[in-house]
Amino acid sequence: MNAQVARGYDSLLGQVATPREIEARLFFRLNSRLARARRDPDANSKELVEALHENERLWTLLAVDLASDENSLPAELRASLLSLSGFVINHSAQIRRGDASVDALLDVNLSMMRGLGGEGGS
Repeated sequence: MNAQVARGYDSLLGQVATPREIEARLFFRLNSRLARARRDPDANSKELVEALHENERLWTLLAVDLASDENSLPAELRASLLSLSGFVINHSAQIRRGDASVDALLDVNLSMMRGLGGEGGS
């Protein structure tokens, strides 16, 4: 599928999916990328670095939203998710140094998918 068609589908998806469904699908896509990248033993492989970066981007965006006064989630849940965001970012740095595996990130994202009511496979 070419990039223009993919953007069209993404635009359409935003019109027919709920925000929770969109977030669950993002986590699913990221987990798929992380799982593929995990197969490469090189901790600095391009695929792994890019997958980690995209995963961190999502978690950073979530953290910004969670820290906003306009976020309507309960304060305790917001605090837990913010803490989880910090874990993801710190763990990603450990992976880049070769000191950790991707498995914990896959588990965190899978838990998020389940919490959002999305697909649970990776």
